[in-house]
Amino acid sequence: MNRLTYIGICIAVALIGVALFAPFFLDYDTAITPNTALRYAAPSAQHLLGTDALGRDVLARVIYGARISLQVGIIVVVVSSSIGIVIGSMAGFYGGWIDRILSGYIFNVFLAFPGLLLAIALAAFVDEKAILSLILGTEGAETFLSAFGKGLFKILLALCIIGWVGYARVMRGQVLKVREYDFVQAAKALGASNLRILFTHVLPNAIQPLIVQASLGMAGAVLSEASLSFLGVGIPPPSPSWGTMIEEARDLTTLYSAPHALFVPGIAIAMTVLAFNFIGDGLREYLDPKQRRR
Repeated sequence: MNRLTYIGICIAVALIGVALFAPFFLDYDTAITPNTALRYAAPSAQHLLGTDALGRDVLARVIYGARISLQVGIIVVVVSSSIGIVIGSMAGFYGGWIDRILSGYIFNVFLAFPGLLLAIALAAFVDEKAILSLILGTEGAETFLSAFGKGLFKILLALCIIGWVGYARVMRGQVLKVREYDFVQAAKALGASNLRILFTHVLPNAIQPLIVQASLGMAGAVLSEASLSFLGVGIPPPSPSWGTMIEEARDLTTLYSAPHALFVPGIAIAMTVLAFNFIGDGLREYLDPKQRRR
């Protein structure tokens, strides 16, 4: 792996560590409780990165915003890749009418809509409490919303609905290639069942590109969550989302009087996206023998 990959890993590990252990060294109340007496305070010993328009600590909001971004990224990647692996492997392995319906129609329907616009529509009109009540019951929905806050579920739902197609297409292409290998044909000749061939021989040899896709998907999920929150259909205030922080500080007055309120969350998003992109590029190089020989 190249040097940029190691830089990306270091940034990602630092981000995850800070997000996990934030409650031990930062009070959450400083991230959500207004204090107008400290409005747009400059960076100081008490507030290392200054405060925002409501006097909330920018450092605390950025770190707790990282928790939201990582939650969204991890859950979206796990759910989307799982759905994509199942559907893509079925389309590629069985072929025929199954492949025609899945890749010829369903994939194209989802790909026909611009991803971000579809996510905005879903996030804007989904009634997360009603859906959670159907899945978890009324008490379960209340428990989920009190534990994770409003807005998180609808973002997860929207991003998973638009995100699984990319994984499914990659998986389908890999399975189409791997199923023609000699060891797969030999397993068929020996009488192995389709499920045994698929899970024992095909999937382990087709999964490598999905690992790279998942790393890049983390970056995409973080950026999408910030975009939805910036547009007002994501995590609602006062939750410290990076996109909400940028939206609240995007006017020219803030830019001149308190640029830290705008640039700090922007830098956090940029560093996170770059880190996972660097990791994805490094994994692609490491898992592809042709690239390693260059």
